[in-house]
Amino acid sequence: MAVKFGVPPEGERIRSMVEERLRQAMAENNGAKVTVEWRGEQKHLSVISMPVDLLYLNPDTHRIRAQRTLDPEQNQVLEEEPWSEDAQDYLALLLSRNPANPTQTDPDFTALQDELDDFGQKEPGIISPDGILVDGNTRCAALRKIGIKDIRVGVLPADTSRRDINNVELALQLRKDKRREYSYINRLIAIEEELANGRRPEDVARDFNIKTTTLRQDRWVYELVNDAIDRSKDPATGVGLRLVDFEDHQEKLRELQRDYTKLAKTDPDGAEQLKESRLAMVVLNYPKTSVRLAEADFHTRFLDERLPDDLRPAAQDSAAVSIPGLPGVAVQDGTAVVKATRALTDNLLKAKAAALAGAKLTPAEVTQAAAKIKSARGTFDVAVKMAGQNAQLQKRKIAVPERLTDAADYVNQCAAEFAEAKAKRALDEDSFDDALLTLRASLARLAKQAGRTFSSPGDGVEWLLNATRES
Repeated sequence: MAVKFGVPPEGERIRSMVEERLRQAMAENNGAKVTVEWRGEQKHLSVISMPVDLLYLNPDTHRIRAQRTLDPEQNQVLEEEPWSEDAQDYLALLLSRNPANPTQTDPDFTALQDELDDFGQKEPGIISPDGILVDGNTRCAALRKIGIKDIRVGVLPADTSRRDINNVELALQLRKDKRREYSYINRLIAIEEELANGRRPEDVARDFNIKTTTLRQDRWVYELVNDAIDRSKDPATGVGLRLVDFEDHQEKLRELQRDYTKLAKTDPDGAEQLKESRLAMVVLNYPKTSVRLAEADFHTRFLDERLPDDLRPAAQDSAAVSIPGLPGVAVQDGTAVVKATRALTDNLLKAKAAALAGAKLTPAEVTQAAAKIKSARGTFDVAVKMAGQNAQLQKRKIAVPERLTDAADYVNQCAAEFAEAKAKRALDEDSFDDALLTLRASLARLAKQAGRTFSSPGDGVEWLLNATRES
């Protein structure tokens, strides 16, 4: 059975006004229409004009689902009294904010205000019969800001449920012509909610215009983010990281998932070390090009010996863990180095949460946490530099043989195309001869370098020296 929204305080009054204006619109046979996905089919809704101050912003909108936790007290009001003035004001504030940094006004919101002020409303919104905005929450908030009194909206059927509202919102959002997409984390939340409602992963992936493999990848990321939030929380103060703190890290986290999954097939402990080191670097806000330098051995090879005392984890020993339901069977809970890497990341997660806590902690506590993050960043900077130099060295080591392999591929392709070119009389023999002379000169230069380098040449080098030796 569909879950019904509670009727907003002005719901009955709004419904009466909506019904009257719908009758007027339907009396005008040429009235405007808007089309939505409604319970598996296309439905054409009549468009009417409604006062912006009479409508209610949707407490369930996925547009700001992650940002709601920015202020736990306000979020609690929103959950308990979604139609109250305080809750609606909080929604309006969040709709105007940058998803990745809710302390700042979203430039897209400012641009929307300017567009509405200059050109008016182009596309109608959607409301429930009780005046709950299904589509157009941000537009309504912007219209209120600039002082425009009315908004054009299509009206959903009289039996609209809460589930219907969510379905219509998602269907409209996922249209390709939608200008402003959900932020990354809000998109992940919407996907999880669809799956929690019993929908098949392949159907959800299709609706969100992504591959099933991408869906699995994003679910792994979402689980990682929620685990990181849990690990960041201080039981005494309740201070922890929030979903919005991970908004700007989409590509880093997706790349982490890909590299972790690949390595876990052959080296599970190495994969765990890679995951923890990269998560720590995400917390420290390193760019993607730096984060990918953290391989499985990053902690032990470049970081451990440089850690200051306040960041160095206590000695970690493996311990046996019993498996529920299997008496007498136990496994190790992780190697010492995996546990040490994880302990460092836990330390940084808690420090970052405290540094962002603001008035929830004392100024001294916030300052101390910020100093720890700064110290960690300095230590990681040195480790990242060393890892980068090592990566360049490894790249140079494999560059020379890779160049020769590529050259061999081109020669093989040339041999395959030679006969065809000759048969079609498309072979320029003079140009071919000139190209061979160029190749000979290049091989001679390579042979000269190889002859100076190898005192005991192998078969390949010996062949090269003989082939380019002057007759």
